[in-house]
Parts: sequence; structure tokens; C-alpha cells
Amino acid sequence: MDDNIISKSKALLKDCDAVLIGAGSGLSTAAGIDYGGERFQRHFPDYIAKYGMTDMYSAGFYPFASLEEKWGFRSRQVKLNRYDANVGDVYLKLLDLVRHKPYFVMTTNVDAQFERAGFENNNIFAMQGDYDNFQCTVPCHDTLYGNESQISAMVAQQKDCRIPSDLVPYCPKCGSPMMLHVRIDNSFVENSNWHDGQQRYSEFLDQFHSKKLLLLELGVGFNTPTIIRYPFEQFSQQFPQTHLIRLNKEDARSQGELKANTLLVQDDICQWLNKLAES
Repeated sequence: MDDNIISKSKALLKDCDAVLIGAGSGLSTAAGIDYGGERFQRHFPDYIAKYGMTDMYSAGFYPFASLEEKWGFRSRQVKLNRYDANVGDVYLKLLDLVRHKPYFVMTTNVDAQFERAGFENNNIFAMQGDYDNFQCTVPCHDTLYGNESQISAMVAQQKDCRIPSDLVPYCPKCGSPMMLHVRIDNSFVENSNWHDGQQRYSEFLDQFHSKKLLLLELGVGFNTPTIIRYPFEQFSQQFPQTHLIRLNKEDARSQGELKANTLLVQDDICQWLNKLAES
């Protein structure tokens, strides 16, 4: 990675009054939580053979014939990426980078890596939910239900890509099937905790938008660009002292004109963090 990028990144981090982190799936991929490739092949050979699946992301939309099959896949996916995955070194290094400044995290990731790495819970808004909860599919109410023990039982007892019928989760109030608290459609529950997170995000922007705010966008692609990618570009244009560092291994381009010392880095997040840590 160009040393000039590192020196500019270091200067922007040192000079800013606060850091707003926007994190997408590319950051967790850099942490080793890869939804495709060798990792997928190693953990899902039976699903590849039976259903022709190619990666965990697209497999999440597979039209399973039964809830037993659906939860066979989902439980293994959640256990692997939420409960069994180690805290990624990139998250620990990122925390070291920002912990001495006011910071806030807006993330579309649902694996709780920020929380598990030690970022303050009140400084995180996981807008798309978290793998560790069930919700009603209707939804008839907005209560969320922790699922670690149920997910573990599903993984332990599944056979031929199916879980036993008595492990299929149903809503305790209306009897409808449960789903993961992950945004896939309009049934996603936005309860009081979700709205509290949204409010804290707004308050952080209100507090620092007129100061030297650094927008640190990491691994955000084009699946949901209206949540982080496009707003961060708009913030950079609208807020007078705000600057953007965007790291994206696939596409770091901007939709419009940005400030002269904005950094659009199409390179590896791990290398960037490692070099900053060394310096």
C-alpha cells in the first residue's frame, strides 16, 4: 500500500475531533468471516452437494421446501458466523485506532464483531439487526428472543440438511414461524432498542457535523448503498470540516465530487490497519 495513503490517513485521524465509522460486509470478510470460497466449501459440503449452493449470502435466499431444511442451513450459518467466529484482528486494531476520540459506528453487519471486540454498545447502531435474536415473521409484536441455545441444538441435531421438527421456532404469541432478526423485508422489527440506536446516531451527527468529523468507511459495497455509502458522500460534501476515508477492495469510486484530501482507497483493509498500527 502507498505510504502516501498511510501518511494522509494518519494526519486525518490525528487532526479530527471525532470519527464516524461506516462498516459493511467487506470489513468482516477482512476479519476472516468470508461467506464464500474455501471457508464456505469447508463448512457446507453437504449443502453444496444437495442444493448446488455457491456461497452463504445467496444461499440465504434459497427457496427451501420446509422450515426444517431452512433452519438446517440458517442455524449452521449463524453458529459459524456469530457464535463460533473469533473476534477479528481488524476490529481490535480499528478500536485501538479510534478509542481515544469520540466515535460512533454505523454498520450493516449482523455478526456483532464490533460489540465483541470491545466497542461501546451505546456507540454502535447495527441497523440491519443481529444474528443472535429471533423475531416473529408477521410480526405480531416487537419482542426479540435470544437464540444461542436453540441455534446450537439445531446444529447438533440436524441430519441430511434438516433439523428435527420440534426444534423449528414458532412465535410464542401468535404461533407463526420465527425468523432471524435480520432485515430482509418489511417484516423486520424496529423496536425501542433499534430506535434508540438510530437516535444516538442522529445525536452524534448533530454534535460533530460542524466540527472536524472524519468519516471512516470500511468495506461498504453496493448491496445497500443508501444506508452508508451514499450518505457518507453527502455528509462529506455538506459538512464544512468533514472528510472521508473510504477503503473498499472492489470499488472505492465516488458518485460525485469530494474534498481534495478525501481518500478513496481500493486496497486491502488489513494492510491499511497494519501499516497504521506500525506507524
